[in-house]
Amino acid sequence: MRPVVSLVTLGVGDLARARAFYAALGWRESSQSTDDVAFLAGAGTHLGLWSRASLAEDSEVHEDAGGWGGVTLAHNVETPAHVDVVLAEAEAAGGTVLRRGAATFWGGYNGVFADPDGHRWEVAHNPDWPLDDEGRAQLPD
Repeated sequence: MRPVVSLVTLGVGDLARARAFYAALGWRESSQSTDDVAFLAGAGTHLGLWSRASLAEDSEVHEDAGGWGGVTLAHNVETPAHVDVVLAEAEAAGGTVLRRGAATFWGGYNGVFADPDGHRWEVAHNPDWPLDDEGRAQLPD
């Protein structure tokens, strides 16, 4: 297996609301989207938005399995100030800031927001992970 994540699909309660939220954050919707699923183009890793019920059925799990799935998505940015900008953008678009930006124990700066369906996003500045021209975090060897 090549170590590449191509798509992260989020189960959503209201597809129209999710589309609007991610569009407000700058995600571009692909022409491959349909009335039932949205594909949003990212810089290497893309997002899928699909109803929770359809995603659960496709994964053969009970939709009401409940609880936090133990997953947080991450978006790295160039500066600590940019963390706060992205958190404000998410809040203005209808998200909920769960933790305001703050210095971290590992020498960076981060905060966390949830999209309207509760999917958690860490927004982080890590001085040890430079970003390439496409905004992708570069891990040291």
